[in-house]
Amino acid sequence: MLRGYSAPRSPEGRSSLVPAPPWHYVGTMLVVEYWAEPAAAAAVLPPPLEPHPDGGRAAAMFIDWQSCTDGRDQLLDPSRAQYKEFFVTVNALHGGEEVAYCPYIWVDRDFALARGWIQGFPKKLGSIWITRSFGLETRADPGVGPGSAYGGTCAAYERRLAQATVTLERRSQSGPTHNDPPIVNVRHFPRLTKGQHDDPAVHELVRSRAYDRSASEIWEGAATLELFDAPGEEVAALAPARLGKGYRFTIGYSVDDLETLAEL
Repeated sequence: MLRGYSAPRSPEGRSSLVPAPPWHYVGTMLVVEYWAEPAAAAAVLPPPLEPHPDGGRAAAMFIDWQSCTDGRDQLLDPSRAQYKEFFVTVNALHGGEEVAYCPYIWVDRDFALARGWIQGFPKKLGSIWITRSFGLETRADPGVGPGSAYGGTCAAYERRLAQATVTLERRSQSGPTHNDPPIVNVRHFPRLTKGQHDDPAVHELVRSRAYDRSASEIWEGAATLELFDAPGEEVAALAPARLGKGYRFTIGYSVDDLETLAEL
């Protein structure tokens, strides 16, 4: 009998690329709030999502993650726990409720890519780098306080796709709002059967059900964001028309469930 939550399934089940949930996450985020051109933001939304009334509202995020399952064995084998990702969300409405939709996302580890597909995140492999703080007052540590500056970059297939900076100014009273609504995704798994390429095996709008959320103190400040054109990529269409604030903080949460909102 073959076992395992995901492929490859095996006699003992230890070979699965993605272990069974629950999945527990903790990560430090750089968030840049901004507005894309409203038409470009609307163009990436799948039905039944509708454009947000504050046209073009979006967010770009760089995150340095660590994750594990209940056994926490990944924490002692860090290459199976740590990864980095960059993604963009566009604000929208679903039945009058404010949501955020993720059209583009890159990650640097295969287990995180496959786990994202299971949840509906359209992840691709990339190279993501984010400034870190180690809690020491040294020249190599930006610290966490007024004037502390952080950067993030994302590249794929040897081409730069995104870069951002956040310069901290003050503790935030509100935290970021553009990425605050629940994220909805489309789980899409196509068929290879001849004559059924346009009839996917799975095509559904879903929302993750996270729990045990926690967050650190949030800092905010001035931000920059650039999205670049590259072969095989369309994220540059969501480049900023107007910038908002940048934020830095650490979050944690767990996931073991998914809500299906609609069969598409």
